[in-house]
Amino acid sequence: MDADNIIKWNNKEVNDLLCKEKISSVIVDICRTQDIDGQCLLSFMDRDFYEYPFDKLKLGERKRFILLVKKLQKDNKNAMCQLGLCDEVLNPATNINFLGTNLSHLSYNLHNQLQRELYTRTEDYVSNYADKRASKLRPEVWKTAIAMGYVFLVTWVTAVVMVIVHDKVPDMKKYPPLPDLFLDNVPHIPWAFDMCEITGSLLMAIWLVVLFFHKHRFIILRRFFALAGTVFLLRCFTMLITSLSVPGSHLKCEPRFYPPADDLTVWGRRLRQAYDIWSGAGMSVRGVRTCGDYMFSGHTVALTLLNFFITEYTSRSLYLLHILTWVMNMFGIFFILAAHEHYSIDVFIAFYITSRLFLYYHTLSNNQALMRNDSSRYYTRTRIWFPLLSFFESEVDGIVPNEYESPMEIANNLRLWLIQLVTDVKTSAVAKIAGTKLQEGAAMGEYSMVKLVDGIKRNLSLIEEFKNSRQPLVTLDKNIQAGLLDEIPESEVVETLRRDFSNPPSPVMKKTL
Repeated sequence: MDADNIIKWNNKEVNDLLCKEKISSVIVDICRTQDIDGQCLLSFMDRDFYEYPFDKLKLGERKRFILLVKKLQKDNKNAMCQLGLCDEVLNPATNINFLGTNLSHLSYNLHNQLQRELYTRTEDYVSNYADKRASKLRPEVWKTAIAMGYVFLVTWVTAVVMVIVHDKVPDMKKYPPLPDLFLDNVPHIPWAFDMCEITGSLLMAIWLVVLFFHKHRFIILRRFFALAGTVFLLRCFTMLITSLSVPGSHLKCEPRFYPPADDLTVWGRRLRQAYDIWSGAGMSVRGVRTCGDYMFSGHTVALTLLNFFITEYTSRSLYLLHILTWVMNMFGIFFILAAHEHYSIDVFIAFYITSRLFLYYHTLSNNQALMRNDSSRYYTRTRIWFPLLSFFESEVDGIVPNEYESPMEIANNLRLWLIQLVTDVKTSAVAKIAGTKLQEGAAMGEYSMVKLVDGIKRNLSLIEEFKNSRQPLVTLDKNIQAGLLDEIPESEVVETLRRDFSNPPSPVMKKTL
């Protein structure tokens, strides 16, 4: 057996080499059955050791066979070049390492399997994302109306609480401003608070435009009302619990003086002040000035909510708009602090609570279908701790897509809605009239039935009376008739009967009878 001319080896010479190197008899039998010669040995690749018919080998058998084949390939580079396999040395797809044993073959099957699994998981992720989009998105305008009433009620309560805490504001001479890292190092800017409110007004204008063109405007408006009402309701409690000292000496804050009067009159004046705050939306540019409502900042809540809703319900491609709203949010917060209208902790807590509630609300609402299918206690816990979410999002089973309508579509939908409204009103009016007529007809029918029953009863009683009075008359007639028959001769009776039967009565007489 010439080792230098391995290309010419036949199957018998390969088997002799395997037996000489004490390779497993199983491998020898496989090589004999599969007719493996010297050229086949030189062209072996790593994946060949793990595929049929070598896939059932023991670990030790496979390793010894691999080492032998690798050694032959290393020692016969020239022969491999003759077979045209030299280029394969630089081709990683063959996985042939001529410098020794290559352990990369251990990952060949795993590599293919991981690719398949990665592709499958990617498809599953995409399909799951598509499945999480809401399948039913009804506007439910009545729920939006309830949410609007909720936020109006909460803002009114907030205005009343602001009046109360203003009358409880600590004395500025006795309680100076608290130490604050930001306020102590940034000078007071008088016009900064007005700039904050202008920034908030711009964010509100952008939000109204988004709301106008969004296809699911009633759903997101309902969410905005629900979150705003909940955050401001929480703010009522934090304002009442602790009264912080005035943050800046430039603020002229002192409790209001009420002339001597009864409690009803005092509360009437407070409600009047609360109405001024409520109608002015708590904005200083509209003449509203309050003190004591520090923990936490309502202006920061409004800025953060508007920013989050704009970025959530606009396309991800509008990244410049998102950057703008975030810059406006941050600058609005900076203006609040630069005006020394709030402590830094007021602004930080407001931003944290608002952002967390926004994320919690949307995370839970986007997974409503998943929680409904879950039989565990988490769904019940969500309904207890987030009752508004469970009520407002009961018909939303996934992510609300950002879909928009053109002005023509909006006008057409509004026209169809008005037509449907008029139709429903007419239908309800006709149904009401028909219901009234049916009631009247039922009443008349009931009256007629009563009269009919009374008439039948009266006729039955008359018939009964007639029978009772007719019975003796009939008896008397029969007796008289018998007496008369006795007096009449028999021949006349027979003649009379024959005449009667021979002349039947006419139809007119039958009808008369």
